[in-house]
Amino acid sequence: MKQFEIVTQPIKTEQYREFVLNEKQGAVVVFTGHVREWTKGIRTEYLEYEAYIPMAEKKLKQIGDEIEAQWPGTITAIVHRIGPLNISDIAVLISVSSPHRKDAYAANEYAIERIKAIVPIWKKEIWEDGAQWQGDQRGKHEDSVGRC
Repeated sequence: MKQFEIVTQPIKTEQYREFVLNEKQGAVVVFTGHVREWTKGIRTEYLEYEAYIPMAEKKLKQIGDEIEAQWPGTITAIVHRIGPLNISDIAVLISVSSPHRKDAYAANEYAIERIKAIVPIWKKEIWEDGAQWQGDQRGKHEDSVGRC
């Protein structure tokens, strides 16, 4: 297990909670983002995530560094899963500890917003009658002809 990583296997939450815990920390906040069945009235069968792994892990570490700078004394671990994920699977886990709970909550929310903004991870929703890449970026296989 690395502190900031992209994985292809199911995420085991406890190891990331334990990673950020020590005798100085009074609070640990663990967020897990799961694949949901319904989005905007459309039933999702499963999701598929892709990432540019070296850059994604670098950006996850950057987020951890930003959190440490803004909330001194925090410890952060972030993992995101790629590949096909079924309903209820964990797609992302953020574990933040700090001496006080307010900082742990604030840092954890900051982390998920930054992940969505800067980390090169792409999500494809697969439905009964089709599929579509979500967000401003597209997956590596779609619309790649003729692009730099």
